[in-house]
Amino acid sequence: MLNWGIIGLGKMANQFASSIIDVDNSTLVCIASKSVDKLHKFSEKFKIKQENKFSNYEDLLQSNKIDAIYISTLNNTHIDLIMSAAKNKKKILCEKPICLNLNEAQQAYDFVKKYHTPFYEAIAYRSHPQTKCLLTLINSGEIGKIYKIESSFGYKVKRIKKDSRLFNKELGGGAILDVGCYPISFFNLFCSKNNQLKIINSKGNICNTGVDDTAEINISIGNDIKAYGKVSLNENLDNTCKVYGENGIINIPSPWLPSEKSYIEVIKVNSYYKKFTNTSKNIFSIQIKSVANLFSDKSNEFNQLVNIEESIQIMKILDTWKRNLL
Repeated sequence: MLNWGIIGLGKMANQFASSIIDVDNSTLVCIASKSVDKLHKFSEKFKIKQENKFSNYEDLLQSNKIDAIYISTLNNTHIDLIMSAAKNKKKILCEKPICLNLNEAQQAYDFVKKYHTPFYEAIAYRSHPQTKCLLTLINSGEIGKIYKIESSFGYKVKRIKKDSRLFNKELGGGAILDVGCYPISFFNLFCSKNNQLKIINSKGNICNTGVDDTAEINISIGNDIKAYGKVSLNENLDNTCKVYGENGIINIPSPWLPSEKSYIEVIKVNSYYKKFTNTSKNIFSIQIKSVANLFSDKSNEFNQLVNIEESIQIMKILDTWKRNLL
């Protein structure tokens, strides 16, 4: 059984704590927040013992009651917490994005490697069976040689607040840092050792708080695949992925948050069908169980989770994408 601590008690921490209940290889033991009110409410809701509540992040990281931590604080705090967790020999699941920029991500990489720290970035869809189903279809040659991929993730924020985490530059705001990891990590599924992502061009819009509220990118994957991604905080996008092959198209209607019963569409000249995926747990429970298995050195049949090496690859693209807009 892996004992977890959570740092930061916002929306995703509540999702994590609710989901870990359905996991048989993990338990939530400790929590930390600088908000006394959040500590009280969270501990009451999830029955955390008084001695396992911390108002200081470092105290939780030094606790011998936990093996792993889930970092769900604001983006600008991730680098310091990752470095401290590594020093304290804690396994790490960190909310996306890993850091604010490539320089910070490289620092995180150096600490993770120096202290031999197991690390994964919490891009949950990568652990879902639907992703395995997609790759099985692709690798079987169901639609032939891939030549184009389209991917989007965008939602409309009704009112721009300059002190909001989404629109505050110092806190790591902007569409690229918030959801850019989704299309980029999806494109990465089609990479190989000699077949990496390369930016062709990109564009976007900087809003009045100084962060990007919409952005587009064109990428080459090796010599044969062209990929297009779009992210937004001011537009409800399709939030789908389409993979084009010489013999057909695969459409993923819900790539980022597939439900317990999800499906992929396979569209060919003379045929159409849906490939269903059924699970007994939600996407976050699946992620926790998968990560815990890896942290415990137990075999894991399907592992497409985002490790520290891939986090660096993703941040290289995100960082350049962002700088190209300035």
